[in-house]
Amino acid sequence: MTGKSYDVAVIGAGVFGAWTAYHLERGGKRVALLDAYGPSNSRASSGGESRIIRMGYGADEIYTRWSMRSLRLWQDFFGRVGRPLFHRTGVLWLAGGDDRYARSTLATLGKLGVRFERLERPELEKRFPQIALGGVEGRGSSAVSWGLFEPDSGALMARRAVQAVVEEAIQNGVDYVPEAAATPRGGGRLAAIETKSGHAVSAGSFIFACGPWLGKVFPELLGERIFSTRQEVFFLGVPAGDRRFAPPAMPTWICDTDEMYGIPDLENRGFKIALDRHGPAFDPDSGKRMVTSEGLEAIRKYVAQRFPGLKDAPVVETRVCQYENTSNGDFLIDRHPEFENVWLVGGGSGHGFKHGPALGEYVAARVSEGGAVEPRFTLATKQTVQKRAVF
Repeated sequence: MTGKSYDVAVIGAGVFGAWTAYHLERGGKRVALLDAYGPSNSRASSGGESRIIRMGYGADEIYTRWSMRSLRLWQDFFGRVGRPLFHRTGVLWLAGGDDRYARSTLATLGKLGVRFERLERPELEKRFPQIALGGVEGRGSSAVSWGLFEPDSGALMARRAVQAVVEEAIQNGVDYVPEAAATPRGGGRLAAIETKSGHAVSAGSFIFACGPWLGKVFPELLGERIFSTRQEVFFLGVPAGDRRFAPPAMPTWICDTDEMYGIPDLENRGFKIALDRHGPAFDPDSGKRMVTSEGLEAIRKYVAQRFPGLKDAPVVETRVCQYENTSNGDFLIDRHPEFENVWLVGGGSGHGFKHGPALGEYVAARVSEGGAVEPRFTLATKQTVQKRAVF
């Protein structure tokens, strides 16, 4: 913007872009980091209060390995900057009798040396009496018969974690530019990107890590391949003096058959709960961010059956964010087909936040060192019809 040229310009200061810029700078690159609304802003998919970090991915070994690497990098980073933004709550998977995903997770965690416990129903009832283990009316789920507990996993304080990464990157030498990037035109080798205020940012390579805005920045290429969906999140106020729903008594939990997940009462913000099902299409710029009465009714009905101690708990906070889905849930990491030095990075698909450190490390290596991209991450594998395969 002032005549300065960079080795790499990263567009988007969410968890993917922030960690990519961070790793690039540590690798000796001159880096500019742009964001239209600011790191972890209220519209961003990375802007929520908390996010789960878990190792379980069924038989999907690639994501378990990335989670393992990311947890180590998150913890090292928090220790280095003196910010305790990871809560080791443990993650509890609630499973039915023939839960193939949970069984595959057991096998993968065992193979990769991740600590876990298999808990049969009597042990679940003893350790977590605040969780009712019967089937839930309206969710089509059977009773919980066993569980898988990851003691070293937990929750990241997402908004503050991304801001910390950006702040550290800036302190280390990354230039932060509070600008919105315009869609590049033409092809071949891109020399600079224009911002919507009319400035130019010159760089050798450009990485667009724009989350739910990727389809808007590249409408012809990604408009029908990146699906931004509306997701409602609720925080319930726990009863006064009741510590059953806070760590260490209450873990972070996931119940795939119910399509629900939750995070315990962290830092006294409330018991977080959300439906893990893709919502309707959503515009991250202008979408209405008020929860619906239907969504609240569904959560209240579910909580009354699964967590009866919170049956009458007040809603103390709500949030509408978005998933930025690819067709099957795999990440998008690939070059733009028309620009040799433009990279497309995204597709967090509701599970990507935890992977920020490992993904940023991977992208920085591809841009700096070359090498083939994992086939699952390529643009060619991204379809125009959603068929979720990664959970």
